[in-house]
Amino acid sequence: MEDDALRAACFASLDVLCATHGEDVPYVGGLDQGFPFRGRRVPFFSRYKGIHRAAAQEGPAALSITTSHASPYDDEEVPDGFRYAFRAGSLDQPDNRALRSAYARGTPIAYFYATRPNWYRPLYPFYVIEEELVARRVLVAPGRMTGPFDERDPILLEDTLERRYTVRETRVRLHQARFRGRVLVAYANRCAICRLKETRLLDAAHIAGDAEERGEPRVANGLSLCSIHHRAFDQDLLGVAPNYSVHVSPRLLTEEDGPMLALLKGSHQQTIEVPSRRTWKPNREALAERFERFNRMSR
Repeated sequence: MEDDALRAACFASLDVLCATHGEDVPYVGGLDQGFPFRGRRVPFFSRYKGIHRAAAQEGPAALSITTSHASPYDDEEVPDGFRYAFRAGSLDQPDNRALRSAYARGTPIAYFYATRPNWYRPLYPFYVIEEELVARRVLVAPGRMTGPFDERDPILLEDTLERRYTVRETRVRLHQARFRGRVLVAYANRCAICRLKETRLLDAAHIAGDAEERGEPRVANGLSLCSIHHRAFDQDLLGVAPNYSVHVSPRLLTEEDGPMLALLKGSHQQTIEVPSRRTWKPNREALAERFERFNRMSR
C-alpha cells in the first residue's frame, strides 16, 4: 500500500520517543523534530489543524490526527472508539478527503492526544472504522502492533470484544493522563511536598478516589506528588490535613530504614505548596475525609 514505508518510519520513531520520554512526549525537543524518511524530516502532525497529511506522502490518506488538550474531558467517547469531527467546510476539502481516504483504504494512522499544553500521548496504530457523514465525524479505534520489535506491523483489531477492551483501557489511561496533566500544570510541575521538578517522577494523586462521591477528575481533587510521596499517601502512611499540613504515620516516625524513609519523615508537619488559583486549591472537605481515614489507619 502507498506510504507503508513512511508510516513504518513514523511508528518506529514514536517507539523511540516513547521509550525516551515515557507515554507522554513533549512537543519541544521531541515531536517538533519530526521523523527521518529518505533523507528528509517529516512532521508527525500539524499544530494548526487536526488532520495531517504530510507533503512527503504519495498516497491520499491522512498520516495522523490530533486532539487538543483544551478539548472536553470526555471527548466523544463510545464503546468502540473515539468520534473525531471532520474539519469545518466541505467534506471534499483536502483534510477531510485525507481522513475519508484513511477509512476507505483501511490505512493505519497515528492519533496525538494532548494531555497538557505542549505534551502529547501518541496512540498508534489507530484506524478509521466508520464514517458518519450526516454528523460530520468518523469513528476511530485502536489497532495493535505485531511482530518483532524492529519489524512490527500495524493491524486492525477485528474482534469486537478485543477492540472494546482495548478502547476501554485506552480511555482509562487517557483520563488519567489528562487529570495528571492538569494537576501538574496547576502545581507548576513540582511535588507539593518536596518540590521535586522531575516530571517523569511526578503523579497526580486523587484525594477522593474515582469511585467516591467527591472523586471527580478535577484539579481541586488532586495533589501533585512525587512517586514516593504518592505511594505513601495512597497507603495512608502519609496524610494531608485540611489546613494543608503534612503528617507521617507515627509508626514510620519511630523507624530507621535508610534515606527514602528519612525523606518521608522529613515531610512531617511541613505545609504543602498549593496553587494560587482559588479553584485549583485542594478541596478542604475532601482532605478532611481523607485525613480522617489516615488517622484511623495510623492508630
